[in-house]
Amino acid sequence: MPPRKSPHTHARWIAAAVAAVLSVPMLGSPAQAAPGDPATASSFNLKSGPDLSGQVAALKAALPTQGVQDLLDQGNRVARTGASCTTDPFGSGDDGKVLAPARKLCWDPGDSTTEDWIPQGITGVSDAQADELWGTRKPLVTAWYDKVGGKGVRLSFLDPDTAIPGDADGRRYRHVLLVEPYYNSYDHVSYKAVDIHAGGIAWYKYYLYVADTLGGLRVFDMRSILDLNPDQNASVDDTTLDGLKSNVRDDTQIGRQNNVYYGYTYRYVMPQVASYKFVSAQGNSSAGTCAATGAPKASYISVDRSDTTAPALVMGEYCDSDEAHPEKGRVGALPIDDATGLLKSTNGVVGATGAFYLPRDLTQGAARYNGMYYFNRSWTTHSGSLRRATVSGGRLVDYGANITNAVGPEDLSFEHGQSVQGGGTQYLWSLTEHRMDTTDPTCTDTGSPCGRVIYAHWVTDILTAPDRP
Repeated sequence: MPPRKSPHTHARWIAAAVAAVLSVPMLGSPAQAAPGDPATASSFNLKSGPDLSGQVAALKAALPTQGVQDLLDQGNRVARTGASCTTDPFGSGDDGKVLAPARKLCWDPGDSTTEDWIPQGITGVSDAQADELWGTRKPLVTAWYDKVGGKGVRLSFLDPDTAIPGDADGRRYRHVLLVEPYYNSYDHVSYKAVDIHAGGIAWYKYYLYVADTLGGLRVFDMRSILDLNPDQNASVDDTTLDGLKSNVRDDTQIGRQNNVYYGYTYRYVMPQVASYKFVSAQGNSSAGTCAATGAPKASYISVDRSDTTAPALVMGEYCDSDEAHPEKGRVGALPIDDATGLLKSTNGVVGATGAFYLPRDLTQGAARYNGMYYFNRSWTTHSGSLRRATVSGGRLVDYGANITNAVGPEDLSFEHGQSVQGGGTQYLWSLTEHRMDTTDPTCTDTGSPCGRVIYAHWVTDILTAPDRP
Protein backbone atom coordinates (compact mmCIF):
# COMPACT_ATOMS: atom_id res chain seq x y z
CA MET A 1 0.00 0.00 0.00
CA PRO A 2 1.13 3.60 -0.49
CA PRO A 3 3.01 5.13 2.47
CA ARG A 4 1.13 7.44 4.78
CA LYS A 5 1.44 11.12 4.05
CA SER A 6 1.45 14.10 6.38
CA PRO A 7 -1.68 16.09 7.33
CA HIS A 8 -1.04 18.83 4.74
CA THR A 9 -1.97 16.33 2.04
CA HIS A 10 -5.55 16.23 3.36
CA ALA A 11 -6.68 19.21 1.27
CA ARG A 12 -4.92 17.84 -1.82
CA TRP A 13 -6.78 14.52 -1.44
CA ILE A 14 -10.18 16.29 -1.24
CA ALA A 15 -9.35 18.45 -4.24
CA ALA A 16 -8.18 15.44 -6.21
CA ALA A 17 -11.32 13.50 -5.32
CA VAL A 18 -13.58 16.36 -6.41
CA ALA A 19 -11.67 16.73 -9.65
CA ALA A 20 -11.93 13.02 -10.32
CA VAL A 21 -15.67 13.05 -9.79
CA LEU A 22 -16.16 16.01 -12.13
CA SER A 23 -13.80 14.86 -14.83
CA VAL A 24 -14.91 13.10 -18.01
CA PRO A 25 -12.46 10.48 -19.34
CA MET A 26 -10.67 11.63 -22.48
CA LEU A 27 -10.32 9.36 -25.47
CA GLY A 28 -6.95 7.61 -25.32
CA SER A 29 -4.35 7.50 -28.05
CA PRO A 30 -3.87 4.22 -29.89
CA ALA A 31 -1.14 3.33 -27.37
CA GLN A 32 -3.24 4.08 -24.29
CA ALA A 33 -6.83 3.04 -23.72
CA ALA A 34 -9.22 5.38 -21.96
CA PRO A 35 -10.55 4.54 -18.49
CA GLY A 36 -13.61 2.33 -18.84
CA ASP A 37 -12.73 1.01 -22.29
CA PRO A 38 -12.89 -2.74 -22.97
CA ALA A 39 -9.60 -4.48 -22.21
CA THR A 40 -8.19 -7.62 -23.78
CA ALA A 41 -10.00 -10.39 -21.92
CA SER A 42 -7.44 -13.05 -22.81
CA SER A 43 -4.85 -11.22 -20.70
CA PHE A 44 -6.76 -12.64 -17.68
CA ASN A 45 -6.60 -16.23 -18.97
CA LEU A 46 -5.18 -18.80 -16.56
CA LYS A 47 -3.75 -22.30 -16.66
CA SER A 48 -3.29 -24.81 -13.86
CA GLY A 49 -0.05 -24.79 -11.89
CA PRO A 50 1.88 -27.79 -10.52
CA ASP A 51 -0.06 -30.76 -9.17
CA LEU A 52 0.10 -30.75 -5.35
CA SER A 53 -2.35 -33.59 -4.71
CA GLY A 54 0.39 -36.02 -3.65
CA GLN A 55 1.87 -33.64 -1.11
CA VAL A 56 -1.55 -32.77 0.31
CA ALA A 57 -2.54 -36.44 0.62
CA ALA A 58 0.72 -37.15 2.45
CA LEU A 59 0.10 -34.29 4.88
CA LYS A 60 -3.44 -35.49 5.58
CA ALA A 61 -2.04 -38.95 6.30
CA ALA A 62 0.36 -37.37 8.80
CA LEU A 63 -1.84 -34.79 10.51
CA PRO A 64 -5.54 -34.88 11.52
CA THR A 65 -8.01 -32.55 9.83
CA GLN A 66 -10.71 -30.32 11.32
CA GLY A 67 -13.77 -28.75 9.72
CA VAL A 68 -14.80 -25.11 9.55
CA GLN A 69 -17.53 -25.53 12.17
CA ASP A 70 -14.92 -26.99 14.55
CA LEU A 71 -12.77 -23.90 14.06
CA LEU A 72 -15.68 -21.64 14.87
CA ASP A 73 -16.63 -23.65 17.96
CA GLN A 74 -13.03 -23.63 19.20
CA GLY A 75 -12.41 -19.95 18.52
CA ASN A 76 -9.82 -18.64 20.95
CA ARG A 77 -10.24 -14.92 20.26
CA VAL A 78 -13.28 -12.70 20.68
CA ALA A 79 -14.53 -10.04 18.29
CA ARG A 80 -17.06 -7.46 19.48
CA THR A 81 -20.15 -6.19 17.73
CA GLY A 82 -23.10 -3.96 18.58
CA ALA A 83 -22.48 -1.30 21.22
CA SER A 84 -19.35 -3.19 22.32
CA CYS A 85 -17.62 -2.47 19.01
CA THR A 86 -16.33 1.06 19.55
CA THR A 87 -13.58 1.18 16.91
CA ASP A 88 -14.66 3.71 14.27
CA PRO A 89 -12.73 4.11 10.99
CA PHE A 90 -15.68 6.01 9.47
CA GLY A 91 -15.97 9.17 11.56
CA SER A 92 -17.89 11.88 9.72
CA GLY A 93 -15.81 11.47 6.56
CA ASP A 94 -13.45 13.91 4.88
CA ASP A 95 -16.47 15.54 3.24
CA GLY A 96 -18.86 15.17 6.20
CA LYS A 97 -21.07 12.76 4.22
CA VAL A 98 -19.86 9.32 5.25
CA LEU A 99 -22.09 6.28 4.67
CA ALA A 100 -22.29 4.58 8.06
CA PRO A 101 -22.14 0.77 8.10
CA ALA A 102 -25.16 -1.41 8.75
CA ARG A 103 -22.98 -3.97 10.58
CA LYS A 104 -19.58 -3.71 12.23
CA LEU A 105 -17.29 -6.07 14.13
CA CYS A 106 -14.15 -5.14 16.08
CA TRP A 107 -11.15 -7.40 16.40
CA ASP A 108 -9.62 -8.68 19.61
CA PRO A 109 -7.29 -5.95 20.99
CA GLY A 110 -4.15 -7.84 19.96
CA ASP A 111 -5.29 -8.08 16.34
CA SER A 112 -6.62 -4.54 16.16
CA THR A 113 -3.27 -3.03 17.17
CA THR A 114 -0.61 -5.41 15.83
CA GLU A 115 1.94 -3.97 13.41
CA ASP A 116 2.93 -7.43 12.17
CA TRP A 117 -0.29 -8.59 10.51
CA ILE A 118 -2.26 -6.44 8.07
CA PRO A 119 -5.87 -7.41 7.13
CA GLN A 120 -6.61 -7.48 3.38
CA GLY A 121 -9.04 -10.04 1.92
CA ILE A 122 -12.61 -11.02 2.81
CA THR A 123 -15.10 -13.62 1.65
CA GLY A 124 -17.98 -15.53 3.19
CA VAL A 125 -20.24 -18.50 2.97
CA SER A 126 -22.63 -16.47 0.79
CA ASP A 127 -19.91 -16.68 -1.87
CA ALA A 128 -19.43 -20.39 -1.22
CA GLN A 129 -23.00 -21.64 -1.06
CA ALA A 130 -26.30 -20.70 -2.63
CA ASP A 131 -28.01 -21.50 0.68
CA GLU A 132 -25.51 -19.26 2.53
CA LEU A 133 -24.86 -21.87 5.22
CA TRP A 134 -21.88 -24.03 6.14
CA GLY A 135 -23.66 -26.69 8.12
CA THR A 136 -25.56 -24.50 10.56
CA ARG A 137 -23.20 -21.52 10.49
CA LYS A 138 -22.66 -18.38 8.40
CA PRO A 139 -18.91 -17.78 8.56
CA LEU A 140 -16.88 -14.95 7.15
CA VAL A 141 -13.21 -15.49 6.30
CA THR A 142 -10.58 -12.77 6.21
CA ALA A 143 -6.92 -12.83 5.16
CA TRP A 144 -3.94 -11.05 6.73
CA TYR A 145 -0.37 -10.82 5.46
CA ASP A 146 2.66 -10.71 7.75
CA LYS A 147 4.38 -7.39 7.12
CA VAL A 148 7.28 -7.98 9.51
CA GLY A 149 8.01 -11.59 10.38
CA GLY A 150 7.85 -13.49 7.08
CA LYS A 151 5.16 -15.86 8.32
CA GLY A 152 3.13 -15.41 5.16
CA VAL A 153 -0.66 -15.33 5.29
CA ARG A 154 -3.21 -16.24 7.94
CA LEU A 155 -6.97 -16.52 7.74
CA SER A 156 -9.55 -15.61 10.38
CA PHE A 157 -12.77 -17.64 10.55
CA LEU A 158 -15.62 -15.76 12.23
CA ASP A 159 -19.39 -16.21 12.37
CA PRO A 160 -20.97 -12.76 12.81
CA ASP A 161 -24.40 -14.24 13.56
CA THR A 162 -23.55 -16.58 16.46
CA ALA A 163 -23.06 -14.96 19.86
CA ILE A 164 -21.00 -16.41 22.68
CA PRO A 165 -23.38 -17.84 25.32
CA GLY A 166 -23.89 -15.17 27.94
CA ASP A 167 -22.16 -12.50 25.82
CA ALA A 168 -24.56 -11.06 23.27
CA ASP A 169 -21.92 -8.87 21.62
CA GLY A 170 -19.13 -11.46 21.59
CA ARG A 171 -18.17 -13.52 18.53
CA ARG A 172 -15.49 -16.22 18.68
CA TYR A 173 -12.97 -16.47 15.87
CA ARG A 174 -9.88 -18.49 15.01
CA HIS A 175 -6.74 -17.93 12.95
CA VAL A 176 -5.43 -20.48 10.42
CA LEU A 177 -1.99 -20.25 8.81
CA LEU A 178 -1.78 -20.84 5.06
CA VAL A 179 1.10 -23.08 3.96
CA GLU A 180 2.58 -24.43 0.76
CA PRO A 181 3.37 -28.19 0.77
CA TYR A 182 6.59 -29.64 -0.65
CA TYR A 183 8.95 -32.58 -0.28
CA ASN A 184 12.14 -31.71 1.60
CA SER A 185 15.65 -32.95 0.85
CA TYR A 186 14.92 -36.21 2.69
CA ASP A 187 11.83 -36.73 0.52
CA HIS A 188 9.64 -36.09 3.56
CA VAL A 189 6.49 -34.07 3.08
CA SER A 190 6.68 -30.65 4.69
CA TYR A 191 5.29 -27.14 4.21
CA LYS A 192 6.42 -23.51 4.20
CA ALA A 193 4.84 -20.08 4.57
CA VAL A 194 2.84 -18.65 1.67
CA ASP A 195 4.70 -15.38 1.19
CA ILE A 196 2.20 -13.28 -0.77
CA HIS A 197 0.13 -10.14 -0.16
CA ALA A 198 -3.27 -11.91 -0.23
CA GLY A 199 -5.06 -8.72 -1.26
CA GLY A 200 -8.23 -10.67 -2.06
CA ILE A 201 -9.83 -14.01 -1.27
CA ALA A 202 -12.92 -15.76 -2.62
CA TRP A 203 -14.64 -18.94 -1.38
CA TYR A 204 -16.62 -21.22 -3.69
CA LYS A 205 -17.88 -24.61 -2.50
CA TYR A 206 -14.88 -26.24 -0.79
CA TYR A 207 -12.26 -24.06 -2.43
CA LEU A 208 -10.70 -20.86 -1.20
CA TYR A 209 -9.02 -18.73 -3.88
CA VAL A 210 -6.26 -16.37 -2.75
CA ALA A 211 -4.92 -13.61 -4.99
CA ASP A 212 -1.22 -13.99 -5.78
CA THR A 213 -0.38 -10.52 -7.08
CA LEU A 214 2.02 -11.20 -9.95
CA GLY A 215 1.38 -14.93 -10.25
CA GLY A 216 -2.36 -15.57 -10.47
CA LEU A 217 -4.28 -17.54 -7.85
CA ARG A 218 -3.46 -19.95 -5.03
CA VAL A 219 -6.16 -22.51 -4.18
CA PHE A 220 -6.88 -24.05 -0.76
CA ASP A 221 -9.45 -26.64 0.34
CA MET A 222 -11.72 -26.34 3.38
CA ARG A 223 -11.48 -30.14 3.72
CA SER A 224 -7.73 -29.95 4.27
CA ILE A 225 -7.34 -27.87 7.44
CA LEU A 226 -4.69 -29.63 9.52
CA ASP A 227 -4.69 -29.68 13.33
CA LEU A 228 -1.32 -29.51 15.14
CA ASN A 229 -2.86 -29.63 18.63
CA PRO A 230 -5.91 -31.91 18.63
CA ASP A 231 -5.70 -32.59 22.38
CA GLN A 232 -5.84 -28.79 22.96
CA ASN A 233 -2.97 -29.00 25.44
CA ALA A 234 -0.30 -26.74 23.98
CA SER A 235 2.24 -27.54 26.71
CA VAL A 236 2.78 -31.09 25.43
CA ASP A 237 3.71 -32.12 21.88
CA ASP A 238 0.99 -34.21 20.27
CA THR A 239 1.67 -37.52 18.57
CA THR A 240 0.75 -37.27 14.90
CA LEU A 241 -0.95 -39.83 12.66
CA ASP A 242 2.42 -40.86 11.24
CA GLY A 243 3.96 -41.38 14.70
CA LEU A 244 5.93 -38.12 14.85
CA LYS A 245 5.19 -35.04 16.97
CA SER A 246 3.60 -31.62 16.49
CA ASN A 247 4.51 -28.47 18.42
CA VAL A 248 2.48 -25.25 18.79
CA ARG A 249 4.83 -23.40 21.19
CA ASP A 250 7.76 -22.51 18.93
CA ASP A 251 7.11 -19.31 16.97
CA THR A 252 10.35 -19.60 14.94
CA GLN A 253 9.74 -22.82 13.00
CA ILE A 254 7.37 -24.12 10.35
CA GLY A 255 6.92 -27.43 8.58
CA ARG A 256 8.59 -30.73 9.45
CA GLN A 257 11.83 -30.08 11.33
CA ASN A 258 13.71 -32.97 12.96
CA ASN A 259 10.58 -35.12 12.88
CA VAL A 260 8.40 -32.48 14.54
CA TYR A 261 5.69 -30.48 12.72
CA TYR A 262 5.52 -26.77 13.48
CA GLY A 263 3.29 -23.87 12.45
CA TYR A 264 4.73 -20.74 14.10
CA THR A 265 2.52 -21.54 17.16
CA TYR A 266 -0.67 -21.71 15.05
CA ARG A 267 -2.80 -24.72 15.88
CA TYR A 268 -4.25 -24.94 12.37
CA VAL A 269 -2.43 -24.89 9.04
CA MET A 270 -4.12 -25.06 5.66
CA PRO A 271 -2.05 -26.39 2.74
CA GLN A 272 -2.31 -25.11 -0.80
CA VAL A 273 -3.91 -27.74 -3.04
CA ALA A 274 -3.61 -26.09 -6.47
CA SER A 275 -2.81 -22.88 -8.30
CA TYR A 276 -3.63 -21.00 -11.49
CA LYS A 277 -0.96 -19.11 -13.40
CA PHE A 278 -1.45 -16.36 -15.94
CA VAL A 279 -1.04 -17.55 -19.52
CA SER A 280 0.20 -14.17 -20.76
CA ALA A 281 3.56 -12.78 -19.74
CA GLN A 282 3.31 -10.50 -16.71
CA GLY A 283 3.13 -6.88 -17.82
CA ASN A 284 3.66 -5.48 -14.32
CA SER A 285 6.82 -5.28 -12.27
CA SER A 286 5.63 -3.85 -8.95
CA ALA A 287 2.72 -3.89 -6.54
CA GLY A 288 2.13 -0.17 -7.09
CA THR A 289 2.07 0.90 -10.72
CA CYS A 290 0.40 -0.97 -13.58
CA ALA A 291 1.00 -1.79 -17.24
CA ALA A 292 -1.68 -1.53 -19.91
CA THR A 293 -1.02 -4.92 -21.47
CA GLY A 294 0.12 -8.39 -20.57
CA ALA A 295 -1.12 -10.34 -17.58
CA PRO A 296 -2.84 -8.17 -14.95
CA LYS A 297 -2.07 -8.13 -11.26
CA ALA A 298 -4.33 -10.27 -9.09
CA SER A 299 -4.76 -7.61 -6.43
CA TYR A 300 -8.29 -8.53 -5.28
CA ILE A 301 -10.99 -11.06 -6.14
CA SER A 302 -14.65 -11.77 -5.42
CA VAL A 303 -17.51 -14.05 -6.49
CA ASP A 304 -20.47 -12.98 -8.64
CA ARG A 305 -23.41 -15.35 -8.02
CA SER A 306 -26.09 -13.19 -9.61
CA ASP A 307 -26.39 -15.49 -12.65
CA THR A 308 -26.95 -18.85 -10.97
CA THR A 309 -26.13 -20.69 -14.21
CA ALA A 310 -22.83 -18.88 -14.75
CA PRO A 311 -21.01 -17.97 -11.51
CA ALA A 312 -17.86 -15.93 -12.01
CA LEU A 313 -14.69 -14.95 -10.24
CA VAL A 314 -14.07 -11.21 -10.54
CA MET A 315 -10.41 -10.12 -10.47
CA GLY A 316 -8.91 -6.65 -10.54
CA GLU A 317 -5.75 -4.58 -10.16
CA TYR A 318 -4.56 -2.02 -7.63
CA CYS A 319 -2.70 0.83 -9.36
CA ASP A 320 -1.20 3.99 -7.90
CA SER A 321 -0.95 5.89 -11.17
CA ASP A 322 1.31 8.84 -11.91
CA GLU A 323 2.54 10.71 -14.99
CA ALA A 324 5.05 8.00 -15.85
CA HIS A 325 2.54 5.20 -15.14
CA PRO A 326 -0.94 6.52 -16.03
CA GLU A 327 -2.73 3.16 -16.08
CA LYS A 328 -5.60 2.86 -13.61
CA GLY A 329 -5.82 -0.94 -13.80
CA ARG A 330 -8.17 -3.54 -15.23
CA VAL A 331 -10.97 -5.75 -13.99
CA GLY A 332 -11.99 -9.07 -15.56
CA ALA A 333 -14.18 -12.11 -14.95
CA LEU A 334 -13.37 -15.82 -15.01
CA PRO A 335 -15.96 -18.63 -15.20
CA ILE A 336 -16.49 -21.01 -12.27
CA ASP A 337 -17.59 -24.62 -12.77
CA ASP A 338 -20.44 -24.97 -10.30
CA ALA A 339 -20.19 -28.77 -10.38
CA THR A 340 -16.67 -28.76 -8.94
CA GLY A 341 -16.12 -25.31 -7.47
CA LEU A 342 -12.97 -24.96 -9.56
CA LEU A 343 -12.51 -22.57 -12.46
CA LYS A 344 -13.99 -23.73 -15.75
CA SER A 345 -11.34 -24.56 -18.35
CA THR A 346 -11.26 -25.60 -22.00
CA ASN A 347 -8.20 -27.45 -23.28
CA GLY A 348 -6.41 -26.58 -20.07
CA VAL A 349 -7.08 -22.84 -20.23
CA VAL A 350 -9.48 -20.82 -18.08
CA GLY A 351 -10.77 -18.23 -20.57
CA ALA A 352 -11.85 -14.87 -19.19
CA THR A 353 -15.37 -13.84 -20.21
CA GLY A 354 -14.66 -10.11 -20.38
CA ALA A 355 -12.45 -7.31 -19.08
CA PHE A 356 -12.40 -3.51 -18.80
CA TYR A 357 -9.96 -0.80 -17.92
CA LEU A 358 -10.97 0.60 -14.55
CA PRO A 359 -12.57 4.03 -14.47
CA ARG A 360 -10.30 5.05 -11.55
CA ASP A 361 -7.05 4.07 -9.87
CA LEU A 362 -6.33 3.23 -6.19
CA THR A 363 -8.91 0.43 -6.27
CA GLN A 364 -8.51 -2.02 -3.38
CA GLY A 365 -11.52 -4.27 -3.92
CA ALA A 366 -14.21 -5.06 -6.48
CA ALA A 367 -17.50 -6.93 -6.49
CA ARG A 368 -20.17 -7.39 -9.16
CA TYR A 369 -23.82 -8.37 -8.91
CA ASN A 370 -26.62 -8.09 -11.49
CA GLY A 371 -24.34 -6.05 -13.72
CA MET A 372 -23.48 -3.46 -11.07
CA TYR A 373 -19.80 -3.12 -10.15
CA TYR A 374 -18.73 -1.94 -6.70
CA PHE A 375 -15.21 -0.60 -6.13
CA ASN A 376 -13.45 0.26 -2.87
CA ARG A 377 -10.78 2.94 -3.23
CA SER A 378 -8.41 4.19 -0.57
CA TRP A 379 -5.58 6.66 -0.19
CA THR A 380 -3.36 6.55 2.91
CA THR A 381 -5.28 7.48 6.08
CA HIS A 382 -8.03 9.56 4.49
CA SER A 383 -11.64 8.50 4.04
CA GLY A 384 -12.09 5.80 1.44
CA SER A 385 -14.41 5.89 -1.53
CA LEU A 386 -17.05 3.39 -2.57
CA ARG A 387 -17.75 3.74 -6.29
CA ARG A 388 -20.39 2.16 -8.51
CA ALA A 389 -20.12 1.45 -12.23
CA THR A 390 -22.11 -0.26 -14.97
CA VAL A 391 -21.46 -1.30 -18.55
CA SER A 392 -23.04 1.20 -20.95
CA GLY A 393 -22.30 1.49 -24.64
CA GLY A 394 -19.70 -1.22 -24.29
CA ARG A 395 -17.75 0.72 -21.65
CA LEU A 396 -17.51 0.53 -17.86
CA VAL A 397 -18.77 3.91 -16.67
CA ASP A 398 -19.46 5.54 -13.32
CA TYR A 399 -22.91 5.12 -11.87
CA GLY A 400 -23.76 8.02 -9.60
CA ALA A 401 -21.37 9.85 -7.35
CA ASN A 402 -18.67 8.98 -4.87
CA ILE A 403 -19.79 7.41 -1.58
CA THR A 404 -17.51 8.28 1.34
CA ASN A 405 -16.74 5.29 3.55
CA ALA A 406 -14.13 4.03 6.00
CA VAL A 407 -10.42 4.78 6.17
CA GLY A 408 -8.41 2.00 4.54
CA PRO A 409 -11.18 -0.08 2.90
CA GLU A 410 -9.98 -3.26 1.22
CA ASP A 411 -11.45 -6.35 -0.50
CA LEU A 412 -15.22 -6.76 -1.08
CA SER A 413 -17.68 -9.63 -0.75
CA PHE A 414 -21.34 -9.54 -1.80
CA GLU A 415 -23.86 -11.31 0.46
CA HIS A 416 -26.55 -12.14 -2.10
CA GLY A 417 -29.54 -13.21 0.03
CA GLN A 418 -30.64 -15.89 -2.45
CA SER A 419 -31.28 -18.34 0.39
CA VAL A 420 -34.44 -16.43 1.33
CA GLN A 421 -37.48 -16.96 -0.87
CA GLY A 422 -38.09 -13.74 -2.77
CA GLY A 423 -34.63 -12.48 -1.83
CA GLY A 424 -33.13 -11.70 1.56
CA THR A 425 -31.22 -8.71 2.84
CA GLN A 426 -28.13 -8.06 0.77
CA TYR A 427 -24.90 -6.76 2.28
CA LEU A 428 -21.63 -5.59 0.79
CA TRP A 429 -18.90 -6.73 3.20
CA SER A 430 -15.44 -5.29 3.55
CA LEU A 431 -12.72 -4.67 6.13
CA THR A 432 -10.21 -1.95 6.96
CA GLU A 433 -6.44 -2.30 7.22
CA HIS A 434 -5.03 0.60 9.26
CA ARG A 435 -4.54 0.13 12.99
CA MET A 436 -5.23 3.13 15.20
CA ASP A 437 -1.88 4.81 15.83
CA THR A 438 -2.34 7.56 18.40
CA THR A 439 1.11 8.99 17.60
CA ASP A 440 0.09 9.63 14.00
CA PRO A 441 -2.08 12.78 13.68
CA THR A 442 -3.54 11.57 10.39
CA CYS A 443 -4.98 8.59 12.29
CA THR A 444 -6.71 10.64 14.98
CA ASP A 445 -8.58 13.03 12.70
CA THR A 446 -12.21 12.99 13.86
CA GLY A 447 -13.40 13.16 10.27
CA SER A 448 -11.38 10.15 9.16
CA PRO A 449 -9.94 8.15 12.07
CA CYS A 450 -8.01 4.90 11.66
CA GLY A 451 -9.15 1.58 13.04
CA ARG A 452 -9.51 -2.05 11.98
CA VAL A 453 -13.00 -3.49 11.62
CA ILE A 454 -15.06 -5.85 9.51
CA TYR A 455 -18.10 -4.00 8.23
CA ALA A 456 -21.05 -4.25 5.86
CA HIS A 457 -23.30 -1.76 4.08
CA TRP A 458 -26.85 -2.54 3.11
CA VAL A 459 -26.82 -2.81 -0.66
CA THR A 460 -30.07 -0.83 -0.77
CA ASP A 461 -28.24 2.08 0.92
CA ILE A 462 -25.51 1.92 -1.72
CA LEU A 463 -27.85 1.72 -4.69
CA THR A 464 -30.02 4.58 -3.47
CA ALA A 465 -27.11 6.87 -2.59
CA PRO A 466 -27.52 10.28 -4.24
CA ASP A 467 -26.40 10.56 -7.84
CA ARG A 468 -25.01 14.03 -7.22
CA PRO A 469 -21.98 14.86 -9.40
